[in-house]
Amino acid sequence: MQPKAVAKVQTNSFSTATKAALVGLMALTLVVLQTVMAYAKPESLAPLAEKISPSVVNITTSTLVEGRTGPRGIVPEGSPFEDFFREFQDRNRENDDSQTPRRSSALGSGFVISEDGFVVTNNHVIEGADEITIEFFSGEELVAKVIGTDPNTDIALLKVEADGPLPFVSFGDSDMSRVGDWVIAMGNPLGQGFSVSAGIVSARNRALSGTYDDYIQTDAAINRGNSGGPLFNMDGDVIGVNTAILSPNGGSIGIGFSMAANVVTRVVDQLKEFGETRRGWLGVRIQDVTEDVADAMGLENATGALITDVPDGPAKDAGLETGDVILSFDGAEVEDTRGLVRQVGNSPVGATVRVTVLREGKSQTIAVVLGRREDANGEAQPAQEEEPETSEAPEVSSLLGLTVTPLTDEMREELGASAQMEGLAVTNVEEGSEAFEKGLRAGDIVTEAGQQKVKTIADLNSRVDAAREAGRKSLLLLVRRAGDPRFVALTLEEQ
Repeated sequence: MQPKAVAKVQTNSFSTATKAALVGLMALTLVVLQTVMAYAKPESLAPLAEKISPSVVNITTSTLVEGRTGPRGIVPEGSPFEDFFREFQDRNRENDDSQTPRRSSALGSGFVISEDGFVVTNNHVIEGADEITIEFFSGEELVAKVIGTDPNTDIALLKVEADGPLPFVSFGDSDMSRVGDWVIAMGNPLGQGFSVSAGIVSARNRALSGTYDDYIQTDAAINRGNSGGPLFNMDGDVIGVNTAILSPNGGSIGIGFSMAANVVTRVVDQLKEFGETRRGWLGVRIQDVTEDVADAMGLENATGALITDVPDGPAKDAGLETGDVILSFDGAEVEDTRGLVRQVGNSPVGATVRVTVLREGKSQTIAVVLGRREDANGEAQPAQEEEPETSEAPEVSSLLGLTVTPLTDEMREELGASAQMEGLAVTNVEEGSEAFEKGLRAGDIVTEAGQQKVKTIADLNSRVDAAREAGRKSLLLLVRRAGDPRFVALTLEEQ
């Protein structure tokens, strides 16, 4: 019996020790969690706000606008009251100064980036302004001049002349910002004066409507008047310029967008040096490589940028061709068209870069000397080819949900195509077909199939047969509409 009693005592002793250990472990865990939370979210943002607020400014713009012209057409012409009403209007004009030009004011935000007075804001804040006034946190006001603007990223660089060095802030590495990181926004919301709001990074790499967009999405409150103000990380570095909000009522609903600092710094450096932007220009029209396009081209992965046209420019001079898939640019892999556009735009004008393309199943690298995007002359015209002689009567054929016929001079004129363009005109698209779902319509022109030119119905049929023999599930068509090209992959029917 004694061993049982001893065993019982030992069991009770072990249970007590275990409980004590668990209590100690829980206390330690609580301390660790409190420490982590303290680091993750400071008890107060006041020290940080006090440190960086002197560099944040309110911006007031003044624009001269024409006066009102008064109501017109209130009394029908020929009415017996017409003369009376005209005299009434004339008398009011003599006593009304509303016809004289007036000044209109607008409010925004900005921040100082150097002690000698360079200020960053949004282009839309100061666009068209006759006079720009900068109000500092201290209440001091200075008149600013515009150094340069970039409507593509909605960034403007201003300059003020102060008696001494100004407090300023520095840009941080926006690529290091993570979804969930704490941020604070500063500015002049709704013209109420200096204000601070806090939140987190809600998303990264957002695109709105611009070619070079790279927005940080945040739920830190951004309202009208915050435009041009800075978005700070917890180190006090600017990681974005508050630019836009998504809202049904014009107020903050927790979806705000700040242009990433790594985009802004490149723009600001060029504006400071040249007074304008100087972006690289490759000179190609491109589209994303989708899954069906990749299958039609026999590609393993749906990545890269597919060239749909090569007008006169650097790419044409270097030997890039329609149908090439750009895999890498200047040593960096190309994921999609948006990434390529940004890579090219961030490259220096005149630089020689190596562009790796996939052409007819083989990879090759081509050296291209970049031009300047801002110097590109609008829409370049496609290269001209000699018009072949033909005396065959036009054929009509239905294939892949399309009814097509070879182009005639009358069709070229009707569709706005150049006299040198060859291909098949789409005269009808079967509703409910894959071609219809992918946006093909009557009036489109098919110029290539399977990355080979097509001029006749026989050409198109042979491309279909070749694709089937190669085991392809779809056929890649190059389609032009009003001169704009794009590739479309259509599934081949089983025989």
